[in-house]
Amino acid sequence: MNIFCLGINHRTAPIEIREKFWYSSDEIRAFLPVLKQHVAQECVLISTCNRTELYYLPQEQSVYDGSLWQMLASQKNASNVVREENFYSLSSLNAVKHLFNVASGIDSMVLGDVQILGQTKEAFTIAQQSRCTGIFLHRLFQTAFHVGKRVKTETEISEGAVSISYAAAELASKIFEDLSRHTALLIGAGETGKLTAKHLVSRNVKKLIIANRTRQRAEELSAQLGGLVIEFEDMAQQLQHVDIAISSVESHNYILSTHDLHRIMKLRGNKPLFIIDLGVPRNIDPSANAIDNVFLHDIDALNHIVDNNLAHRKAEIPKVQHIVMDELIQFNNWYNSLQVTPTIQELRERFESIRENELKKHRHHFPLETQSELDTLTKRIINKILHTPMVNLRNGTGELEEDETRRKVHIIRTLFGLDKKKTE
Repeated sequence: MNIFCLGINHRTAPIEIREKFWYSSDEIRAFLPVLKQHVAQECVLISTCNRTELYYLPQEQSVYDGSLWQMLASQKNASNVVREENFYSLSSLNAVKHLFNVASGIDSMVLGDVQILGQTKEAFTIAQQSRCTGIFLHRLFQTAFHVGKRVKTETEISEGAVSISYAAAELASKIFEDLSRHTALLIGAGETGKLTAKHLVSRNVKKLIIANRTRQRAEELSAQLGGLVIEFEDMAQQLQHVDIAISSVESHNYILSTHDLHRIMKLRGNKPLFIIDLGVPRNIDPSANAIDNVFLHDIDALNHIVDNNLAHRKAEIPKVQHIVMDELIQFNNWYNSLQVTPTIQELRERFESIRENELKKHRHHFPLETQSELDTLTKRIINKILHTPMVNLRNGTGELEEDETRRKVHIIRTLFGLDKKKTE
């Protein structure tokens, strides 16, 4: 199986190297034809923030060309920052299994990541549009997509939040079943705040209000996601009108004290206020949780949710691996059939040729009225002789036996002289 995967990912290279090898869709469209011209019969290039992987069938039956990583590095002007050990090279069934693991989400930085399947589909579509795929990669990637679909429907590997920002948004969604009817105040527009805001927007929060010490950063986030920007000093006043507040600022002192929240709750008419404190150190005085209708969750509570969810995801890995192995065996059987089918056809043609020739020589020994029965009988004999070896050759044993199938095909072709010029 002459399929290779050359890649770089979060396990083999830090972000400062990985980012050098990120390809936009337009860059992939431009690069694939170059690869097909010089390197590959078929090729697909997957590029995300955590991995860049090239799946390809080389132009000639060969092993991995160690210079290919240098070609990728040169293409991205990264020869001076990357080393060969940052790359991994997989071949044959190992490359196929790796792609299935990628599509399933168990090879992702975030276990069970659901985005990678869509990114893989997009990469394959670009390769198709660039006319860089053939029968092999088409079947390979369609099977990978099927793996991803099965994993999604048959396991819970993607269930539950496994990042603090995602857990915060998920908790908000559980508190309010429909966020489209509720307003959220985001206090802090740093990385954690930004990710949390994205998750809230993806859940269709009715209104997002952003308060940050540096107004420009709040406005940049608002430009990306929408939302109302307020001055950081007006944050406490705004708490009178929101349903949920999520805070993630760097501060050595509480930005909201118990006294502040007593006053705010009085102005709210004691309407429930849900606060998620993602700050380290904590942004909100924890004793505020004792105030009636103030529901305060800190980062430890969210970490507990994340840890439980991650443990649950890890428990699903054996189920995913079973699906991957099942599909790997089926794909290998399909590939083996590509080798087997021509041999079966040639073997049948050889036996049929012998049958017809022998009948021609000896028909005159049999009565005319039995000729039809004789023809049927000899065909049945040929079919019965060929049935068991053909079935065994076609189906194999259901294991990963690429070399064994090749050996059997070679034996059959040698025994029956299928590679020799046919003679009478």
